[in-house]
Amino acid sequence: MTIIGSTPELADLLSGADHVDVKTAESRASLRQFVAGAMSWQPGWVRGLFRARAVLARMLRLRHPQVTVGGRLRAEEISFTPGDRIAFFTVVAAAEDRYLVLEAADTHLTGLLAVVTGPAPDGRSRFEVVTVVKYHRWTGPLYFNLIRPFHHLIVSAMTRAGARSLQKM
Repeated sequence: MTIIGSTPELADLLSGADHVDVKTAESRASLRQFVAGAMSWQPGWVRGLFRARAVLARMLRLRHPQVTVGGRLRAEEISFTPGDRIAFFTVVAAAEDRYLVLEAADTHLTGLLAVVTGPAPDGRSRFEVVTVVKYHRWTGPLYFNLIRPFHHLIVSAMTRAGARSLQKM
């Protein structure tokens, strides 16, 4: 059973989803440390993909064609307050040491990124990084299917970076 599936507060998160994927990792990091490490992972090729995304977004007439990536984050900068921003995401739900749900919404789709944690062997924590996508109009599936291969690469690498976050502190 997945952690997200056993978290009652997040039961509605998957309702009506057009796409869901889950990446997992284990680490001794706290939830805040994991999220800071994951959100700070931004190699040059990812910044290049965001520039290419801006061109695609303009062609599809999205509300937010330019998405800026943030700088390096520290664990204490990760907010658990709904409405606060982390990079280009908005915090929508959180519970300390349990989960953090972030949202990026536009005219074509809403993307949710949930990081959920639970115990793992040897005093480590298991982290699930869950992507939930809900389409709003015909451009939603078009856009997401174009970026899907890159999405999997980026979220997988972010998950690994989050798991390694204690090594950088």
